[in-house]
Amino acid sequence: MFADSAGSLRATDHAWDSKDCLRNPQLRLGFWPALGILLTMDPIVLEQVGKDYPGGVAGLRDFSLTVKAGEIFGFLGPNGAGKTTTIKMLLGFFPPSAGVVRVFGDDPARPESRRRLGYLPEVAQYYGFLTPRELLRFYGRVCNLPAERITRRTAELLALVGLEAAADRPMKTFSKGMQQRAGIAQALLHDPDLLILDEPMTGLDPLARAQFREVILAQRQAGKTVFFSSHELSEAEMICDRVGILKAGRLLWCGPTRDLAGDGQGNLERIFLKLITQPQPGIAGTKTNIEHSTFNIQRG
Repeated sequence: MFADSAGSLRATDHAWDSKDCLRNPQLRLGFWPALGILLTMDPIVLEQVGKDYPGGVAGLRDFSLTVKAGEIFGFLGPNGAGKTTTIKMLLGFFPPSAGVVRVFGDDPARPESRRRLGYLPEVAQYYGFLTPRELLRFYGRVCNLPAERITRRTAELLALVGLEAAADRPMKTFSKGMQQRAGIAQALLHDPDLLILDEPMTGLDPLARAQFREVILAQRQAGKTVFFSSHELSEAEMICDRVGILKAGRLLWCGPTRDLAGDGQGNLERIFLKLITQPQPGIAGTKTNIEHSTFNIQRG
């Protein structure tokens, strides 16, 4: 179940701007009856978003990003870069201090915006006395799914994530990896159009990781959009169509994975580390510009 992708690294001598990810949008179908025409909207749009915390701490700074329908987008960065802050705003947990955040064109603060969204947190904590079957039944009812559909989807997903044999065991007996499998099934239960996954590979053994890659790729094949944050750069390199690299609340690079990976020398991990360790404008008091840092990285 899961696959990989690769490409070749190509040098560029033009500046990259975070707003590049807002241009040429690939849009999801919608309908406007008043005009009788099809309209479209991107699953995720953030425009010049800022997030400030008490004490003057900036979680995000002038952050712009569009995630296109039907793509797998890897959201990469070191601890404290702003990945979780971004995800929490997409889920409507708190609003931005500045800018605009939209999920399928809607304000994430509106509960209706979450109907097409599935979410797996970095640490999924469930009631230990529930079994996986009971867990999915509970979440199916929360999502107001018909009983017949809950039963069918539960059987499908338990098989998909490899929990058939443990479907009726209390989850307090599960390993971390098994709990993560149950969380993946929960995120997929209502067949969402957008999956937001926070460190989804955490606790998974190599076989489970390979299977999970297949699940993600199957979602893309079905026309779904996957947005996941990760420290697992090799996983992102294998399955992502595009990646964004974040540091101290700023988007340093955003573009196709093939532009960073697969040349046999400058793989994603090497380029990620080079980007993260280079001084950037507004970070550590430097005047280095993105154009030069990106060009130097791609030239090696």
